[in-house]
Amino acid sequence: MTNQLHDLFLLRSDVVFLNHGSFGACPRPVFAAYQDWQRELEQQPVEFLGRRLTGLMRQARAELAQYVGAAADDLVYVPNATTGLNIVARSLPLQPGDEVLTTDHEYGALYRTWRFICQKRGAHLVQQHLPLPVTTAEDAADAIWAGVTERTRVLFLSHITSPTAVALPVEPLVRRARAAGIRTVVDGAHAPGQIPLDLDELGADFYSGNCHKWLMAPKGTAFLHARREVQPLLEPLVVSWGWESDRPGPSRFVDHHEWQGTRDAAPFLAVPAAIRFCAEHHWPQVQQECHELLRAARQEITALTGLPPITPDTPEWYAQMAAFPLPPCDGEALEKQLYDQFHIQVPITRWNEQRFVRVSIQGYNSQDDVDRLVAALQSLF
Repeated sequence: MTNQLHDLFLLRSDVVFLNHGSFGACPRPVFAAYQDWQRELEQQPVEFLGRRLTGLMRQARAELAQYVGAAADDLVYVPNATTGLNIVARSLPLQPGDEVLTTDHEYGALYRTWRFICQKRGAHLVQQHLPLPVTTAEDAADAIWAGVTERTRVLFLSHITSPTAVALPVEPLVRRARAAGIRTVVDGAHAPGQIPLDLDELGADFYSGNCHKWLMAPKGTAFLHARREVQPLLEPLVVSWGWESDRPGPSRFVDHHEWQGTRDAAPFLAVPAAIRFCAEHHWPQVQQECHELLRAARQEITALTGLPPITPDTPEWYAQMAAFPLPPCDGEALEKQLYDQFHIQVPITRWNEQRFVRVSIQGYNSQDDVDRLVAALQSLF
């Protein structure tokens, strides 16, 4: 794979960028569409926000909904997955003694969200250990489900974990939880644009995913999806004109959560441009090439460290992002060395006491990027 797509991005040419997973990177045509929407808003703010925005947002929701396999009125745009998941966590009717079950592979900000809510409600956050390496989806699902008790009310999972970059077996766990009467909340921060989504088929009660990561939309674009049956549970973080609306739309869920007062809607309206960019550049083929390049990186880094991978070598477990164990090291110092000395932007993550180098491969990356990372690691270990 060559980096022929690199010039379509705004990334600096002097940095080897292997950290798409943190904040994404926006292609030039998508960024231009975003700026066009901003200019259009500024040319006539009253007309844009007061008369046109509802229809424009409806169309932007429809195109995103088709992309993720959902109905347009069952999702709303939010600035990031953390915001969407805060809406859910703050709304669910947890009682003293109730349990929220999650794993020990989740994103730190969301641990804090659930701890905050549980402390307020007298509920308990249960972090179920999922040992590494994972072997089969069935074994991983069983290990997580072993944390369920008669007090479990919510199952909270990442679709793809942040520190370990493992694609969890969300589908069978959602089915088990539904049968047991347990609400399911999925953190899909890394999923849209990296793996195929069919939210209606998945059937999670609540799912929040970022568009500004792997779908490559402008920063500050994400969505919250809720099954129609559970939408009445959700309370808006910001109560505004949509609450008890004078002009209700076809979905109270959208009414309650879409309008939060004056804010820049341009990132949301540019999501269709990101979807079109992927279609125009044959993104399934790009994704496959990225996965193969990541497989090669996995082999080289594993050979260098002598440490076994944490997942089987199949797309079931990783797509364009993977974490590779490192020997004992100062993670912060190593990440700084890689950037300062080698101009490589790649995160050193931590899970329990283990350090990992988490490598993201996007369409702008090349074999040379991987070679430079491996050479840098070799010189530092």
